Amino acid sequence: MVRKKDFHRSDKIFRLILKGFAFSLIGLILLTAWELFRLGQPVLSQIGFRTIVDSVWNPYTNEYGMLPFIYGTLITSFLALVIAAPLSIGAALFLSELAPVFVSRAISFLVEMLAAIPSVVYGLWAIFVIVPEMQMTIQPWIIENLGFLPIFDGAPYGVGVMTASIVLAIMILPTVTAITREVFKSVPTAMREAALGLGATRWESIRLGVLSSSVSGMIGALMLGLGRALGETMAVTMVIGNRADISWSLLAPAQTMASVIANEYPEAGTLLHQSALGAVGLVLLFVSLIVNGAARLIVWGYSRNRGAI
Repeated sequence: MVRKKDFHRSDKIFRLILKGFAFSLIGLILLTAWELFRLGQPVLSQIGFRTIVDSVWNPYTNEYGMLPFIYGTLITSFLALVIAAPLSIGAALFLSELAPVFVSRAISFLVEMLAAIPSVVYGLWAIFVIVPEMQMTIQPWIIENLGFLPIFDGAPYGVGVMTASIVLAIMILPTVTAITREVFKSVPTAMREAALGLGATRWESIRLGVLSSSVSGMIGALMLGLGRALGETMAVTMVIGNRADISWSLLAPAQTMASVIANEYPEAGTLLHQSALGAVGLVLLFVSLIVNGAARLIVWGYSRNRGAI
């Protein structure tokens, strides 16, 4: 017979073990940040934090300005989010609200399978499918009809910010769609039925009963997708053009923080070059933490305002 005292002791031990697992995640992040800071210490000591705002990256002259990589990371990730957000939310609504059960299950399975495809496969597919199509058809049409706009000025390279953003959008679509679908399915059926009982149309019941109560969940799903886009390496490296430059044009080649590390770290011949790449990794870590922290604040603020109404 288990005594009550032993039962309480086992609960405390189990709680301590789970607490240790939780705090180990915090420790892992801090350890990663410390190692990256230690690796980037030489370039931070020699150049200082001015390296974050400098725009010239030339290892041969020991110039390590990472601003082009920060720009490339942010612009491609946010463009990918802009492209993926309406598509993923629309697909999730269809799967959870409108599609027949057998269709929803089949498509949902395929969506989850897409999320498991390695990024290098997306990159290879983009090189042989998207890049030629962009170079031969889409970008020439954009230049001919919209070339007077600064964001569409340039030559049809095929690779560049626009191509990388499209590939990133395709890559985060399955993740955002799957999470958003689960958020919609968690909305109580009574909310939909109440709206229909008051005379609302199908769209109005979805808008009032599902979308309005799922805003925080949708934001969380989009931010998870953005987090993946910020750190994506191989697929972006293969289609972005890898040029350390800041340009207004979405057709121009660029480079991200992850892609410059993947391209240059194996061949970094000097300690300062390796240190600069470590500093790039540290900035990428902080950018990811800031984005995810901002997402948590947005979700918390929205949930708090909803609770106050």
